[in-house]
Amino acid sequence: MQALPVESTPPRTVLAMLNEIGSPATVATAGGRYFGFVTGGSHPAALAANLLAGVWDQNGAYRVMSPVAAKLEEVGAAWMGDLLDLPADAGAGFTTGATMANLTALAAARHAVLRTAGWDVEQDGLFGAPAIRVVVGDEVHASVLKALSLLGLGRARIERVVVDGQGRLRADALPALTPTTIVCIQAGNVNTGAFDPATFGDDDATRRVIERVQADGTCWFGGTEWQGRAAMRVSVSSWATTEVDVARSLDAVLRIAGG
Repeated sequence: MQALPVESTPPRTVLAMLNEIGSPATVATAGGRYFGFVTGGSHPAALAANLLAGVWDQNGAYRVMSPVAAKLEEVGAAWMGDLLDLPADAGAGFTTGATMANLTALAAARHAVLRTAGWDVEQDGLFGAPAIRVVVGDEVHASVLKALSLLGLGRARIERVVVDGQGRLRADALPALTPTTIVCIQAGNVNTGAFDPATFGDDDATRRVIERVQADGTCWFGGTEWQGRAAMRVSVSSWATTEVDVARSLDAVLRIAGG
C-alpha cells in the first residue's frame, strides 16, 4: 500500500507504475482456454471500438451531448428487437451486467404490479404501498437476489419454488399468483452439468483435480457447489476458443484426473 502523495505524480510515472505493478496481477480471461467464469473476452474489433470511444470522451446523458452515442444505442436496440422478434414499439436499455439488468427489469416489474394495484411508486414511493410478492426458483442467480435487496424488496422475503434435477423451476410447484406477484424465471443454470457430470468422484477428489488443473496452466476451470456437491465449473463462452483449445484442455483434464 502506497501512502497518499502530497503532490501530483507525473502521468508517465503513473503509467509506468500501473504497468509494473498491475500487468503481472492480471488474469488471462481473454484467452481461448479460460473457462472459469462467463467471460467472453474482447473481440479485436470491439477492443478497437472501445479505444475509439475513449478517445471520443463523450457523456451520453442526452442526445445533444453525444449524437453518436444516442444513434448507436438506437441501432443496437433495433437490432436486438429484430433478433428477439419484439414489438416494433418495444423499448430497450443497455446495462453494465447481470445485476443491473435484473435490477432494471425488476424495477419495471415493481412499477407495473403497483400500477395495477392503483399505486404510483414514482410519485408516492414504497412507504404504505401494497405488498409485493416475489417468487423465484430455489437456484435463483445471486444477481437477482442482489437486485432485490437494492430495490428494497428484500432477499429474505422472497418465496422459493423447488427445482428439478437440472435446476429448472417447476411450474407445477408455483404458488397461487396474485396481481402483485413478480415471478423471476431464469433460462438456465451455469452449474448443472446437463451434458457432462463435470465431477471426479467424491468432493475432495473433485477439488484436488480443479486445483491441479489450475496449477498446470494449460487451461483454467473454476470450482463450484451445486445441489450440495463439489463440481468443476466449465464456462465455454470466449470467441477465441478453438477446437484445438478444447482438445488441449480435455487432454490436460484427463491426464490430471487419471494421475
